[in-house]
Amino acid sequence: MLNVDVVGNKKRKRCGRVFRFKNFGEPGYPVMFTGPFRENVNALLEYANLESDLSMGMPMWSFQLEVHHHPPLHILLFVIEEPIEAALNRHCKHCQYVGWGNHFICNKKYHFVLPSKEALATCTSCEGCCDAIATINNGKSKLIELQGHMMHGVFHSNGFGHLLCVNGLEMGSNLAGNQIMEFWNRLCNGLQARKVSLNDISQKKGMELRLVNGIAYSESWFGRWGYKFGRGCFGVTQSMYHKAIQAIRSMPLYLIIHHTGNSNHGIPLIFSRYQTLSDQSLVTLGDLFCYMLDIKSHLPYETCIGLCNTSDLVETNCRWSPKRIEMAIRVIVEALKRTEFRWISRQEVRDAARAYIGDTDISNVYPYNEGLVMSNKMKDKYKITRAQLMKDMLYLYKYILIDPKPMMGSEFLSAIPLAARIILDTKYFIKDYFGDVPYQVELGSKGKVNLYCTILLRNNVGHDEYFNKAIIPPHECITLKSSATINDLKLEVERNFREIYWGLRSFVVESIRNLSANNGTEMVFRLIEMGGKVILEGWHGAMGINMIEQICENDPNKGIMDLHLWNYRR
Repeated sequence: MLNVDVVGNKKRKRCGRVFRFKNFGEPGYPVMFTGPFRENVNALLEYANLESDLSMGMPMWSFQLEVHHHPPLHILLFVIEEPIEAALNRHCKHCQYVGWGNHFICNKKYHFVLPSKEALATCTSCEGCCDAIATINNGKSKLIELQGHMMHGVFHSNGFGHLLCVNGLEMGSNLAGNQIMEFWNRLCNGLQARKVSLNDISQKKGMELRLVNGIAYSESWFGRWGYKFGRGCFGVTQSMYHKAIQAIRSMPLYLIIHHTGNSNHGIPLIFSRYQTLSDQSLVTLGDLFCYMLDIKSHLPYETCIGLCNTSDLVETNCRWSPKRIEMAIRVIVEALKRTEFRWISRQEVRDAARAYIGDTDISNVYPYNEGLVMSNKMKDKYKITRAQLMKDMLYLYKYILIDPKPMMGSEFLSAIPLAARIILDTKYFIKDYFGDVPYQVELGSKGKVNLYCTILLRNNVGHDEYFNKAIIPPHECITLKSSATINDLKLEVERNFREIYWGLRSFVVESIRNLSANNGTEMVFRLIEMGGKVILEGWHGAMGINMIEQICENDPNKGIMDLHLWNYRR
């Protein structure tokens, strides 16, 4: 039974080891990860506190992590082992969503959870489980069913995993989103996970962030940690996704202004506002979004950076509106900034401004003959708040990306929402950590040698010799003595694949593919190169002709997958 004080357990602090959060998962901290995924998980858990009774059927361990020492801040990492017998549904819907439905069902899952205080409080306050977060409810641990964790990731015992949620500071977490992602990345690298998927549906102020970040950085927010296109919805391919991003990113700002015409004066005003701020020329929509996000990342919530207040520069009896005047001033200031301390003529400024403000007579209201002196003075007066920046970004998001209002007869901007839709239909991203061969071997270490083995299931019932050659599990690292025989290899492969996969608990190896080894006493490494890849053929004693569907993650009883939303908040 698990007893956790949400505020802090004094006994734990006194007796349990505390690990540094920023280093946890690195090589040697707390353990040197030297084996394949399952062995690395077991090695890590030797340093954890066992929190649940093993007889419960779902054991749980915990680590206490120190985020910083002054002021003291500690969080808990829980690792929950979920056996297939405790699952309400053997088939993993996350694997189905991301395209891994042909993977064999594993015997175990490992949940890694950084719970929020609210999640712990919910568990400990539930009737009947005040002292037992690990209490089984309909075959599940309450902790892994709850929403709102700082982080929740799950691995299958074959090393494939899913990042289910990330909740950063804006969701009340003690950690920023990038801190959580760095932590998760260290865990995946240390444990030598194969591949990890996620479903990016993160939003902010009504904006889909995978679209905003895609335009700004050519990738989703998770791309900075190596997560790339995994699977698109509605037939979207990787090529379509990248072309859509490039099409919007490279859209020239002056063309957007030209094709909006007089239908939307807010767009050129926002363009000129950030062009004035930037030390670099903002030419494309990608330049603008990248700059706006860069400003936002350096802008505290309650402060602002340099911009200008033009209200005191506009005369009340002027025939142009204050917005038109402000836009003209910003464009002229930017033209002056680009001169890099050389003299610039009045006509050059007018030519530069014409693309943005059209009626260059308006430029006469501004005394730009004072050149850079006035430019620097203007820049010092500028003010922009975080709220204003988000308001501007939302405006561009709505009136350029989602629902542009082009002037009559112009079809130019109509292509942008189509490209945006392709980006929005790409939600599933995957990082390949160690792929099919997850564990790089030191050949001949301590008299032992490694091979990478996988299996091919034979059909002893139907007419086809094999069930499905496309359904082959990833290679597993098999460690043998240098003097091992073919029979030793077969037994070791049977043991490993039975331990990993639920549908292979009665698997029997019959032969080695493309290898004529009639004598089981022959030495393995006289026939097979050290560190090589081997395919072994065999059969499952209880498997019928349709049984292959039952042992894969695809659920044959569900023609349409349930919609499931994962949460990411930074």
